[in-house]
Amino acid sequence: MATVVIMPKQGQSVESCIITQFNKKKGDSVKQGELLFAYETDKASFEEVAPADGIVLDIFFGDGDEVPVLTNVLVIGQAGESAEEFRPGGRSTSETQEPRAKNQEPEVQATASSATASTPTAVVSSSTSGAISPRAKHLAEKEAVSTGDIQGSGPKGRIIERDVQSAIENRPKLTPLAKAEAKATGATATEGTGLGGSVTAKDLSAAKNPVYGADFEVKPVTNMRKIIAKAMHASLQNSAQLTHHLGADARRILELREKVKKAMEKGYPTNITLNDMVGFAVIKALKKFPQVNTHFLGDSIKYFNKIHLALAVDTDRGLMVPVVKNADDLSIQGLSNQFKEIANACKKGSIDPDLLSSEAATFTISNLGNYGVEIFTPVINLPQAAILGVNTIVPRPKDLGNGAYGFVPFIGLSLTYDHRALDGGEATRFLKQIAIEIENLEFEI
Repeated sequence: MATVVIMPKQGQSVESCIITQFNKKKGDSVKQGELLFAYETDKASFEEVAPADGIVLDIFFGDGDEVPVLTNVLVIGQAGESAEEFRPGGRSTSETQEPRAKNQEPEVQATASSATASTPTAVVSSSTSGAISPRAKHLAEKEAVSTGDIQGSGPKGRIIERDVQSAIENRPKLTPLAKAEAKATGATATEGTGLGGSVTAKDLSAAKNPVYGADFEVKPVTNMRKIIAKAMHASLQNSAQLTHHLGADARRILELREKVKKAMEKGYPTNITLNDMVGFAVIKALKKFPQVNTHFLGDSIKYFNKIHLALAVDTDRGLMVPVVKNADDLSIQGLSNQFKEIANACKKGSIDPDLLSSEAATFTISNLGNYGVEIFTPVINLPQAAILGVNTIVPRPKDLGNGAYGFVPFIGLSLTYDHRALDGGEATRFLKQIAIEIENLEFEI
């Protein structure tokens, strides 16, 4: 009996995955546990193994394809078994192509039809009139077909639907991702390196400007970048964001940091960083300002009894924001260990997707201090009510008392909050409380 391998659902927020590489092809024998294909979500990478012994009867997608979760990807069975009943959509390739022939425009010239059908579009001269029928134009746009090289068989060289259909039949099959890029950029390809010779996104070449030449390269936007872009745009478009900036005297945390370094030389188990200390101070401040530890839902506000603290992590694949659940239950050593664990998981691509959902966290910290950034405006991860940006430490003049002034190290804090959820006064008081917690931080070393 045939066994269907579907695209797994990795986390509640994941709707589709991109297949990065197939390790088997149609007709290959497989053993249970053998690697079938690798795929990635917008945040992490995974591998799918064979659930049973058998032969790969059919594969329905190619490398680079974006596949909805729970969709049939391939079928394993025994020689002679059919896989057509498992094809996504329930119809075979030939069945899905037949209805298009019934909707074609009437033939105008029989000789022109046969000539067009037998001549590859890559070597055909362009239409003399440049005219194209509405139906042909619609089909060309839908299937990402360039009409510049199509010889029209309609009256006065007009391109009709039959001509576009012939061009589609005489070109390699495009993967969904390749088709989307071709529509957006006008890119083309004469041959493909994908499954069954299909054209993938990496096979496409940008249309060249005959006058100026190609002085640029068009690359498809990664699935992860699309998700980030969509989230950031939605955040700014759907909230009333305002940022307050404040500095905190950093002498106390710098002193603690030096103590940690010396203690580690004597066997202290945890490398507690300045970022860990700021996170610990934020938790203390959130306990005193529960109205910030919320989600703004438009007509209601969700107040959380626990603090789920998210940390922005820069990775090779883009920005990830994993969450430490129940962070208020942790000691500073526990928080430090959790921060390191989720950061490493993000960089390896093994983070649980559910921990990357903005709904999973109640507050987020984004630290750019290591890059020397002195001030910035972080963007809220909706529906959270606020986000804290941590800046670098710089010396500033401070009144030391008795009319004496001196330069003191200050760490910059930038709080962006949703003005729909918080008023300016309470946001300012919360930010000031974070500074107070930083300046008076205590923990055992």
